[in-house]
Amino acid sequence: MQHHAKRTIVGVIPARLASTRLPGKVLRPIWGRPMLYHVFARASRCGLLNDLVVATDSQEVYDYCVVNQMKVRMTSDRHASGTDRIHEVMQTLSADIYVNIQGDEPMIRPAHLEVLLQPFLKDPSVQVGTVKTPITAEEAHNPNCVKVVTDLDGRALYFSRHAIPYNRDLAADAAYFKHLGIYAYTGSALERFHQLLPSPLEQTEKLEQLRFLEHGIPISVVETPYDTIGVDTEEDLARVEAYFRGLDLSEQL
Repeated sequence: MQHHAKRTIVGVIPARLASTRLPGKVLRPIWGRPMLYHVFARASRCGLLNDLVVATDSQEVYDYCVVNQMKVRMTSDRHASGTDRIHEVMQTLSADIYVNIQGDEPMIRPAHLEVLLQPFLKDPSVQVGTVKTPITAEEAHNPNCVKVVTDLDGRALYFSRHAIPYNRDLAADAAYFKHLGIYAYTGSALERFHQLLPSPLEQTEKLEQLRFLEHGIPISVVETPYDTIGVDTEEDLARVEAYFRGLDLSEQL
């Protein structure tokens, strides 16, 4: 932990309002409060973050954050991804490590962020990190669920919408892991990502993290028992609402 005293860690929540599948989703209510409120409040409970800021291209989101005392930065509406939006924030908000906290992940826990950051705190050479959680073979065959396989040291070998690894002999103990879309990057890795063109596998799978791997930038992957539901549809919203109904008041925030 001695490295943390010298390293500034900033959480950034990219929050677009113009979602195609579920318009206005970051301000849609869950348990009486907008989804973005839950993401911000839950992430803010992580003691490793020195700062937490919302990055948006929406005046409505910006105004909501100001009224509710949530730090916010207005960013361009031309970004292709949340990573690019965080890169813009990096130009005016200096830090050693930036944490990408998706604005449509209201089930985020401080524990997700704490485990994500452990490799950075133990090893200053770590450039990029993310999180995985175990899933069933049935879940592994859903192309909307991104899978990850790692080497024996926990570095990502590949991410895919396909079920990986392929279970040739139908072994009962085959392990599958879902990739959770929570990332941490050093400033230099974020700058490198921004400068690189989209890579072939990235474009084939439609997974931007493959850009790092295709250019030889290792990604550290840590495991958590806590799954999340990224909200893309009305059905996702209903499932998250049910999850929040099951929590006690202190966890709901």
